[in-house]
Amino acid sequence: MLLEHLNQQPRVAADAWVAPTAVLCGDVRVGRGSCVAYGAVLVAEGAPLVIGSQSIIREHALLRSTDQHQLEVGNYVLVGPHASLYGCRVEDEVFIATGATVFHGAHIGRRAEIRINGVVHVRTRLAPGGLVPIGWVAVGDPAEILPPDEHDQIWAVQRTLEFPRVVYGLDREPDGSVDMRELTARVAAGLRRHAQDRDLSS
Repeated sequence: MLLEHLNQQPRVAADAWVAPTAVLCGDVRVGRGSCVAYGAVLVAEGAPLVIGSQSIIREHALLRSTDQHQLEVGNYVLVGPHASLYGCRVEDEVFIATGATVFHGAHIGRRAEIRINGVVHVRTRLAPGGLVPIGWVAVGDPAEILPPDEHDQIWAVQRTLEFPRVVYGLDREPDGSVDMRELTARVAAGLRRHAQDRDLSS
């Protein structure tokens, strides 16, 4: 399904393939020879979402750009099933496995690999050829690669990356919490902008 959002329409190269149950919404650009599989969702909510040449977006992957964060996937990249990419930059020849997550402002270097359920945090830079093992977390610039049970060490780096500010434009409260009333109001306002989306598929 192709949807126009904020007067922007998806653009798909003539030799690319998009499954009939995939969703491309807004300024989504799919390059030559690339494929978007069944159930994948690619949503450009302000900034462009660009897929390079001969890249593969597998089943039920979620890719989203925002007003502040363009999403760019390079050439010869594979994004696995159920992976999630938000407003990040992925260079060429990267492998992102099933269930992996890459957050806003992250940069994944050429030929890096993020294995099953790996996480790359906001504003984190994974070096070319870098590896995030199964279920591990990359955090910081340059990235520290840590096992998920090292929560205190992950948090020590993550708190300086200011996830709520980067993703939602909100500062943490003095006690470290986030104003969830304001957060949900902002997210809802963004989602309501889709009420006027226009289906281009028919």
